[in-house]
Amino acid sequence: MAPVATEAYSDTPKAAALSVAVGKPLQPPQFTSKEQERAWLKFRLAQAFRLFGKFGYDEGVAGHITVRDTIRTDCFWVNPFGKHFSLIQPEDLILVDHHGVVQAAESGPNTLLNKAAFMIHSAIHTARPDVHCAAHSHSVYGRAFSTLGKPLDMITQDSCAFYEDHAVYTQYGGVVLDEEEGQHIVKALGNKKAVILQNHGLLVATNSIEATLHFFVALEKSCQVQLLADAAAAGTGSQTKKVSEAECKLTYNVVGTHTAGWFSGLPHFQVLEAQEGVSFDFGATQ
Repeated sequence: MAPVATEAYSDTPKAAALSVAVGKPLQPPQFTSKEQERAWLKFRLAQAFRLFGKFGYDEGVAGHITVRDTIRTDCFWVNPFGKHFSLIQPEDLILVDHHGVVQAAESGPNTLLNKAAFMIHSAIHTARPDVHCAAHSHSVYGRAFSTLGKPLDMITQDSCAFYEDHAVYTQYGGVVLDEEEGQHIVKALGNKKAVILQNHGLLVATNSIEATLHFFVALEKSCQVQLLADAAAAGTGSQTKKVSEAECKLTYNVVGTHTAGWFSGLPHFQVLEAQEGVSFDFGATQ
């Protein structure tokens, strides 16, 4: 059977995103079957969790990343509640449908589901068929910046990745334990790739695991940079210099697309694989 390209990485504006490169760009992986694609997504999702653990994006049992299943598209894979990000392996992940029913036969041994994870991610995956991976955690700088209840200023090249592509949910509704609050978050997110949840943290949703991880890291760092820059400006009686709207648009088309996010996310996984000595075996029978 000839390899088929995965739908999870479909994106069109490659020319703009990769125009900074000379030569043939890397391409997303291809799969010989949906079963192989599922195995790859689980492998990659587990890696993303371990990277979150490495970056310190854990806060007790809070935080979750999900990826839409390639076979049962009304289901998504998520971390078991209570297992540290840095310990998660593909076989630990649990499969959940959009009604909150854990598919025990296909899930890991710990099938405890974080209710907040379900309420947020089921709403996103249902409302946004373009979203294949969504991530939320209580990272330090994102959490600190979220208390301001405002969007990022376009003060650096990196923050321009979120130009007109992030929102702010300005109503803290407590721990997300009911469907209504999940719907409020989805409404705030709209068709954008990220939302700053006031008094809560960050959420990023894109069409690939790599892009979601990259843009979460980029958003967290942009929050950190703005907190530092605003403090420095206040201390010196000055103001931060903003990027012009025209330059924001041009820069976004290079660094803010999903393809750019996918490409920019690859180095994180390359380093992890070099450190762990484990990579996905595309030749194995899935």
